[in-house]
Amino acid sequence: MTVATRAALVEGEFIFTAEDFREIARILHSHSGIALNQGKAALVYSRLAKRLRSLGLRSFRDYCALIESADGVDERQAMMAALTTNVTRFYREPHHFDHLRDQVMPELAARARRGESVRLWSAACSNGQEPYSMAMTVLQVLPEANDLDVRILASDIDPNMIAAGIEGVYSDEALEPAPPVLRTRFFDKAPDAGPGMLRASQALRDLVAFRELNLIGNWPMKGRFDVIFCRNVVIYFDDPTQERVWSRFTPMMKPGATLYIGHSERVSGPAAAQLTTSGLTTYRLGGA
Repeated sequence: MTVATRAALVEGEFIFTAEDFREIARILHSHSGIALNQGKAALVYSRLAKRLRSLGLRSFRDYCALIESADGVDERQAMMAALTTNVTRFYREPHHFDHLRDQVMPELAARARRGESVRLWSAACSNGQEPYSMAMTVLQVLPEANDLDVRILASDIDPNMIAAGIEGVYSDEALEPAPPVLRTRFFDKAPDAGPGMLRASQALRDLVAFRELNLIGNWPMKGRFDVIFCRNVVIYFDDPTQERVWSRFTPMMKPGATLYIGHSERVSGPAAAQLTTSGLTTYRLGGA
């Protein structure tokens, strides 16, 4: 191994070389689909240095050996959680929730009242702000949703985010984007969680099921969905992985189902031929 190969890529407490970065990027991509370029080296170092200290490791080479070993399954999960971006907020890209409320939910509400199942999915739900925004939108149009066959699946690769979603506790500041009438209706003060903290009501929490799920892993769901939100996540995948993910969504959608994606994303690959534009970064699956 040459001196150049082992030269530090980022200066710091631990030696972190280009070879170390490539190995971590390879492992992250193979297990999560996330693609990292070397411009992210400082971010990777800062987030994973904490893991090295916690584990008592002396180098990133040792860390790479651990996460590749049979005993490294839990640490691989911790690594993915550390490197996953969890930027979210209530009613992010609000035009999607307007579209869901005004264009999609009236028909879905009619179906639910006829006894049909209605299923929505927040893929890459982070700490729950997106699926709870979806739930409030559903309950605006269909107040009796909890008494009908209506459910929202909220999934994320990070178990810490799933735990936060299940807890359903957010600061008053985090809830500012939510319409005041809905914030008052669906969130209660949570003094046990600290000042200014609010907890999602039972009605919201009953509507949403949180599950850990990797978008490039196995999907155990059997039924198909009427609505899928997959926003601001595939931008972290390379082009082939993006195409595979979009192509996996379409078989999971009922005819006429709606897919919402992030403002900087575009559907690509074979799925693009099956989906038609239904609004700003909003798509509808063809079929009656």
